[in-house]
Amino acid sequence: MISASLAVPFPRAAAPGRTGILQAGWLAVHAPKAARRPLVRPVREVLGAPLPAAGRILAVTARPGQESADLGGVLYAFRRAGVRLALLCLTRGEASRLNSTSQRLEEIRPWELQAAAAVIGVSAVMVADFPDGSLSRCSLTALSGRVQRAIEEHAPDLLLVIDPATGTACDVQVAKATCITARSAGLPVAARTSTHARNSWPVGQDAEASAARAVQRSAAAAHVSQSEALAEVYQQLERAGSRDRLRWLIHPAGSGKIPRPRAPRRSRRGQAA
Repeated sequence: MISASLAVPFPRAAAPGRTGILQAGWLAVHAPKAARRPLVRPVREVLGAPLPAAGRILAVTARPGQESADLGGVLYAFRRAGVRLALLCLTRGEASRLNSTSQRLEEIRPWELQAAAAVIGVSAVMVADFPDGSLSRCSLTALSGRVQRAIEEHAPDLLLVIDPATGTACDVQVAKATCITARSAGLPVAARTSTHARNSWPVGQDAEASAARAVQRSAAAAHVSQSEALAEVYQQLERAGSRDRLRWLIHPAGSGKIPRPRAPRRSRRGQAA
C-alpha cells in the first residue's frame, strides 16, 4: 500500500479547444515521441483460445478503481501473455463519497490510479478530466474524440471496456463512445462481462486465477483514499468467481460470432461419442 502523503497532485493545464482533457504532468509533456506510428497487428478471433491474439490493448474506464476491481484480472491475463497495455481513464474520480486522506480526490486519485496500474502491468496511463458521475450526460462526440487521441498515441489493435450490460450509466456511455471510435478506426472491442453473459468465454487458465485475484487485491489497495471500501471490493472479487469472462462488442474484422460449445454426442450405451 502506498502512502497518500507521498502523492503529488496531477496539475490541471489549460487546453484551448479541448474540453475535458487532462495534461498528466511533466512526463506527458516531455516524453519522447515515436518517429512513426507502430504497425497495428490484426486481431484474430481464435475459437477455444482464452485470449484474442493481440499485441497492444487500450482499456477505457469511467473512473479510477475500475482498472483494478473490474478489469484487473483481464489486464493481468493479457500482460502475462506479453501484450502491451495502455489505459485511458475519462475522469479523476472526484465524485466518490469516500476519502481516507487529507487531499482532494481530484488530486490524489489519479496518482493512486498510476500506482494501481503499475501493479497490474499497465505501461501507459492517461487521465482525462470529464466530470465524474456525469459521463452519461457528456457529449459522445467529446468522449469519442478523447478515445481517438489515445488510439492515435498508442496504436492499439484491441480496445477493452466494461460490459455496458453489467455496468452503470457512465459505463454504458464509455462503451458507446469507445465503440463509435472503434468502428471509425476499424478496431475490435472486447468487454469484461458477467459470469452468465451469452456468447462470452473465460479468460486465462484456472491455475492462474488465484494469482490474478491477488494482483487485483494489491492494485485495489493502492487506492488509499478509498480504503474504507476495500473490504467490499475484496468481497466483489470473491463473488466474481475464479476466472473473468469476455465478450465481443465489436468483432475482429472477418470473424463471426463465437459459437456455443457443443455437448458431446452420446452413443446408445450412454458413452460420449
